[in-house]
Amino acid sequence: MKLLVVAVGHRMPSWVEAGFDEFARRMPRELPLQLVEIKAEPRTSGKTVEAMMAAEATRLEAALPPRCRRVILDERGADLSSMALARRLEDWQGEGQDVALIVGGPDGLSPAFKATAAESVRLSSLTLPHALVRPLLAEALYRAWSITRNHPYHRE
Repeated sequence: MKLLVVAVGHRMPSWVEAGFDEFARRMPRELPLQLVEIKAEPRTSGKTVEAMMAAEATRLEAALPPRCRRVILDERGADLSSMALARRLEDWQGEGQDVALIVGGPDGLSPAFKATAAESVRLSSLTLPHALVRPLLAEALYRAWSITRNHPYHRE
């Protein structure tokens, strides 16, 4: 099983890549964490927000593996603790499919694309800079894995 973070946006600051890579490197061989960047629709194109989100949804569809569990990150998604995410990770591993955790662009994800997701998760109740999502999500996934293995990284 692979964990994919599929995120709209590219050319992030170097600290974003370094933070994501640090936690991706820590993941075990049997549960690799990979980043897939999707080009955002230019905000200067004169298109409506709906048209921009639809164009990004088309790019997301093309980038996703054919049979993967789609988990969108959304401010209205399930608010999981680290322990709950660890249980969810174990459930996903039991299903045996790759899991794509999908991060929308500046305007979010189109409602039609959201409807294709198996589930929706909230990373935080705080409003976060878009770039910060990647390293935070990578750390949360590493922490969840460490909990499932009783690794000392996580402390209660």
